Amino acid sequence: MGVMGKTRMVLTLTCRAVHEAVSFVVFCFLDLLDSVLCFAYKVADFFIEADWKPCYCTSAKEAITSSGKILVSEQGESKIVCLSSSKLELQEISDTLYTRPSLLSEVSKLTVNVLKRIKLERSIVQSWKKVKKGTPRSSFTINSTIVEMLQGKIEGQQTHPIPRWSDCDCQHCTRWITSSKDNLFVKAEGADEGGNNNQAKVDVLFIHGFISSSAFWTETAFPNFSDAAKAKYRFFAVDLLGFGRSPKPTDSLYTLREHLEMIERSVIEPYKVKSFHIVAHSLGCILALALAVKYPASVKSLTLLAPPYYPVPRGLQATQYVMRMVAPRRVWPLIAFGASIACWYEHISRTICLLICKNHRLWEFLAKLITRNRIRTFLLEGFFSHTHNAAWHTLHNIICGTAGKLDGYLDKVRDNLKCDVNIFHGRNDELIPVECSYNIKRRVPRARVKVIEKKDHITIVVGRQKAFVRELEKIWSRSGH
Repeated sequence: MGVMGKTRMVLTLTCRAVHEAVSFVVFCFLDLLDSVLCFAYKVADFFIEADWKPCYCTSAKEAITSSGKILVSEQGESKIVCLSSSKLELQEISDTLYTRPSLLSEVSKLTVNVLKRIKLERSIVQSWKKVKKGTPRSSFTINSTIVEMLQGKIEGQQTHPIPRWSDCDCQHCTRWITSSKDNLFVKAEGADEGGNNNQAKVDVLFIHGFISSSAFWTETAFPNFSDAAKAKYRFFAVDLLGFGRSPKPTDSLYTLREHLEMIERSVIEPYKVKSFHIVAHSLGCILALALAVKYPASVKSLTLLAPPYYPVPRGLQATQYVMRMVAPRRVWPLIAFGASIACWYEHISRTICLLICKNHRLWEFLAKLITRNRIRTFLLEGFFSHTHNAAWHTLHNIICGTAGKLDGYLDKVRDNLKCDVNIFHGRNDELIPVECSYNIKRRVPRARVKVIEKKDHITIVVGRQKAFVRELEKIWSRSGH
């Protein structure tokens, strides 16, 4: 037994070392490829759109201000200044958009850390003496670029919602451009839908995850609710901003504020939602927590599926830590490899969107042809229906950018909300580990965690939708509504 144990340990260590070595080589190559694609897309954008588009590889200030937004900096954070209705608004963005060091640069950085530490220790003592007698500093650093951008906004700088050449321009993907309503696509079913809204007892808001759509709910949960539930509850499933059939503005940075405001403007306000349950999956769990904190008296229950909550160790930068947890730059498992490409490589991910999303009609046809139309393709349709700009900014600004806020959100849910909190997680989820759900349990002790055996990030709902909706109905019944 001792020999077998040692042999197994040696094999494990060997496999781990090989995996680390292969990952290092692969991602070094991807670092180089992304740099090449950076130049290629600049040339293509210039010739096709007559504009040399900035990106986050070169200058964060250029990339952001070119969209009509204004970048200001505060120590440890970055924010966007917007001029809206003659007033300034601040929208937080994630520094991971423009601070994503390559593997080679990280290795180089480690080699000089010792020398820097010695120099830093000496400078700290000197600077501390100066700070003690210093004057109060301004919260934000603003330069002449701010003035120029403000002048452009005041003079009526126009935004252009027209899709970029690398985005799909089919009728399905661009119908929002010609629509008179600049709201999210909402699928509403259930009690009194289309009639007197005041008679609906309680509403339920469903929020999908990253690179998905409302079909994740409408094709699985909605058809399986009992007649009693359909008569009692009103169900709303939204396509988040930038996904599905919702608007995909090219000048948006898809911040938390923008996503929440669109949900409010598209569901809560027009449908006169007063009290509601929330059911959210993956990235949608972050939006669900933000909504719960904003409407503490209205939320009747929170149901979170595979929530991406990573408590940040003290002393580490929250956004960078979460980016490395979600996208560890490893070639295995494949879902982590895909997440790493989507999160670390702006231009490689744009190429994938160019190949897949722009040509989604071809891929959908091939999927139906190969399967002889024997399977429903709603998951593929949700995966295809987004733009690179929407996916890129949503991933960074929501999952990474809110890393420093989630502790506060959960504390408010624990202390200020009385609603039930229920969490479901697939045991075999290779994208968001089960530990994330238990982390929420530690923060909110009343939360109930249910781990579903032999299920992953998607099959936690898809394939077990009947059992899932029965669980939801029990949760809502238990909450007293």
